[in-house]
Amino acid sequence: MAERETLRIAATADLHVRKTSQGSLHPMFSRMTEVADVVLLCGDLTDYGDPEEARILAKEITSSLRIPAIGVLGNHDFESGKQADVASILGDAGVTMLDGDSIELHGVGFAGAKGFAGGFGRRSLGAWGEEIIKRFVHETIEEALKLESALARLRNPQKIAVLHYAPIQATVEGEPPEIIAFLGSTRLEEPIDRYRVGTVFHGHAHHGSLEGHTKANATVYNVAAPLLRNKFPEQMPFRLIEIPVAVEPALQPAR
Repeated sequence: MAERETLRIAATADLHVRKTSQGSLHPMFSRMTEVADVVLLCGDLTDYGDPEEARILAKEITSSLRIPAIGVLGNHDFESGKQADVASILGDAGVTMLDGDSIELHGVGFAGAKGFAGGFGRRSLGAWGEEIIKRFVHETIEEALKLESALARLRNPQKIAVLHYAPIQATVEGEPPEIIAFLGSTRLEEPIDRYRVGTVFHGHAHHGSLEGHTKANATVYNVAAPLLRNKFPEQMPFRLIEIPVAVEPALQPAR
């Protein structure tokens, strides 16, 4: 069998599945199966984090998707305080849910975490002042450490980060300036660049921008479904990205 040269990734986020969403995702998952090798689900998979919503999504996945799926939770999936149940239900449906974890698929390494807010660049919120501000910043740092831990376990030449919150400001541009600091954090960018991640997928910014790059030139894709519906109204709300699969050079025999 010939070695795989590329990996086709179908990525989406912010599906916000509700109790009335039964059957609505079948066409998209069927199409993903036809055109991709792996699916990424980048958070806000349910609308209120209700296990019943998760079961509806799980049914859509098991009935329509025939390729591996990798996911992370988003802030909406935490709304009801039952995020562990949501992740478990989706896991039982065959989705590999990442939360500071990593997985290798077809020679490509995937590391995932939800991420968190805090702002970008010199305007990032600092852990100074009231205790509640310090806890807020600590949560961002903890999510960045989760991502770092997941990336550190990968030995693949090609690494992909799966997030809900954005690691750069470029892909949230277009949102109201007042909320940009709540859509992601520069602290997520640092481990991405340190571990030489090639590609990043996230959601959350429904009115942001499609693409951007980290300081070390990792390509970042915002795959929030509302954004994709607006930008590509004639297409189903997912991005299909083809990633080259880097293969380690074979060892040459000693002479």
